[in-house]
Amino acid sequence: MKIGFVGLGNMGTGMANNILKKIKNKSDLFVYTRTLDKIKKFTERGASGSNSIEEITNSVDVLLTCLPNVETSKELFMGKNGIFEYADSNQVLVDHSTVDVKTSKECFDSASSKGLNFLDAPISGGPGGAADGTLTIMVGGIESSFNSAKEAFEMMGSKISLMGPSGAGTAMKLVNQLLVSTNTVAAAEAFVLAEQSGVNLSAAIDILSTSWGRSTMIERNGPITVNKEFENSPAPLRNLVKDLGIIKDLTSQLGLKLPVTMASSDVVDETMGLGLEEPDIAATALSIKKISNIEWK
Repeated sequence: MKIGFVGLGNMGTGMANNILKKIKNKSDLFVYTRTLDKIKKFTERGASGSNSIEEITNSVDVLLTCLPNVETSKELFMGKNGIFEYADSNQVLVDHSTVDVKTSKECFDSASSKGLNFLDAPISGGPGGAADGTLTIMVGGIESSFNSAKEAFEMMGSKISLMGPSGAGTAMKLVNQLLVSTNTVAAAEAFVLAEQSGVNLSAAIDILSTSWGRSTMIERNGPITVNKEFENSPAPLRNLVKDLGIIKDLTSQLGLKLPVTMASSDVVDETMGLGLEEPDIAATALSIKKISNIEWK
């Protein structure tokens, strides 16, 4: 199987690295991104570099993308000189980006009208999971396409599930991000409450990690909060801001009222206004302190 990977950012680099480690012939991994130095780091280790979307699309059986936002995904797949212009019916085309359900369905419909195979397959696990090859991959689309791409998914993830038809993978990712948001803010409140009550924060995190109040955000954000490593994050808060915007649009379309999600979104927005440089999601603890009139700087 020849695999292409487009988008070598914080997540994409780790994902492509795992494919390069596990693929039988290293030259069967093709990479493309706008930064030539990133391509070079892969070609130096045996991967094949591509000079354009046309070239990489014409070279592979499965084409994976991991992109920063909705607009980029739309343009790359459906735009002029995009993937759909060069793909054929023997390939599977995959978007690992976090976008909105409407975009995933539009990409699927556009692909299907051309006889092409498209999957929405967003990921969870952060840069650490991407680097370790332990991502959760949530897939929406046709089962035959899923089965054709599964070998590639297994090189990057430890939990791979077909969630349903087109858009179901994206919807599941948004459900996950809702909990990331609310659990992040809940953990931040717990940390501040513990600290202000005279509890040793490291000890509190240790207890919470084995109690009913535990969550991934307790375990992940706890050490960052203790060490006050809130800036220059590989998992920046701006990504959660983007995801919450998509979630709020979806809930509005569905006529849902999600008060806890809305409250967590307010805290996230407050944190983005603190003037930190590329703040981590754990920096929400600083907003809780600020709201409570506690010294936070």
